[in-house]
Amino acid sequence: MSDRAQRPGPTAASRRDFLKSSTVAAVGGALVGQFSLAPGAFAAGSDTLKLGLIGCGGRGSGAAMDALRADENVKLVAMGDAFADKLQNSLGALRGSEQADQVAVDTDRQFVGFDAYKRVIDSGVDVVILATPPVFRPEQLAYAVEKGKHVFAEKPI
Repeated sequence: MSDRAQRPGPTAASRRDFLKSSTVAAVGGALVGQFSLAPGAFAAGSDTLKLGLIGCGGRGSGAAMDALRADENVKLVAMGDAFADKLQNSLGALRGSEQADQVAVDTDRQFVGFDAYKRVIDSGVDVVILATPPVFRPEQLAYAVEKGKHVFAEKPI
């Protein structure tokens, strides 16, 4: 028999005791999170969260659709891609979806080129989705953070 098994008192905690205590703590923490003092957080006191999409391929379009489905107060207001056809295909699909009323991307907020990410971030969005190839993402993420934006980075490395 080991020394630990023979010692009585508070230092002789078993795995079962540890699991019970940690489970109670985890469940308690989850419940406290459900009773937040703030019922919702919105950008600058507005009920609308303005979303920008950078990288308009299939994964980016899917992430934008998921964000729009998550809450009716989310609006897609800016999009950027290196290629115009990718942007237009994505925009067409989003405008043809059930969330079409949440897509408010005017032509002056459709940005094409390798600097499109800066123009989306600078266009007044609250949140950006980065769904570009991984090689571009560090620079884009750094710029978004520098500008104080919330970021969802698709496929992070």
